[in-house]
Amino acid sequence: MGNAAGAATPLPAQLRYRLAELILADSARAGLGPGSRLPTERKLAADMGATRTSIRQALTVLEAEGHISREVGRGTFLRRTPGPVRAAAGDLAGRSPAGGGPAAAPRPADRPVPPRGLDTADGFAPADVMTIRRLLEPLAMPLVVAWATAADFKEMDRCLAGGNQARSYDEFENWDLALHRSIMAASHSPLLTRLYAVLEEARHGRFWGDLKRRSASRDRQHSYQADHRELVAALRARDPDRAIEAMRVHLARVAGHLFDETS
Repeated sequence: MGNAAGAATPLPAQLRYRLAELILADSARAGLGPGSRLPTERKLAADMGATRTSIRQALTVLEAEGHISREVGRGTFLRRTPGPVRAAAGDLAGRSPAGGGPAAAPRPADRPVPPRGLDTADGFAPADVMTIRRLLEPLAMPLVVAWATAADFKEMDRCLAGGNQARSYDEFENWDLALHRSIMAASHSPLLTRLYAVLEEARHGRFWGDLKRRSASRDRQHSYQADHRELVAALRARDPDRAIEAMRVHLARVAGHLFDETS
């Protein structure tokens, strides 16, 4: 899948999320609230000691997470009071985006902590992550069918639109994560949401990211989006059987592409 940034190397997921956290932390320190306009990419890059390409990738994370909105010709605005990014990688706690020196913001206290002996997201094998996803996500669909609200479906639609507009693998992956998170959050089960956060943490590991990037293509992105649309349509129709099957088909497709089980 092509990268709209040209020859620029994509920032690893862990660093994108860490840089996104730092942008939010600076916004909070500056007293910015919902509706406030963020500095320009050039100003953020200068303030953070990062490249504009890295800042742009971090802003994509924040947009997918629902923290900001980007309006053509107007700028970038906060959608809600700055807080922790929901899925930042654990193996960068205490390090700066460049990988050296102390971080400018502490690790959020509410971030899920990996089990003992797995100190980073890289400790989870991609096959294990995919197996647990295929066990958990389809069976959660009846809860989503029962409890999803109009606001939940609005968030799903926002994530679908973001995926449609993604210009690179990394942008699409951010919106893919956000959509699946929004679906699980629509179950309104705090325990399920917390369990899924551990899975999402694992998806930020280097092993998962490398495998997913190698399997990526524009055609596969389009097929995933078609799966996503069918899944959201099934949920909106309040059809649990259809939603379970849609999630199973989607995850089977992802697994097939990751592990070369299908073309």
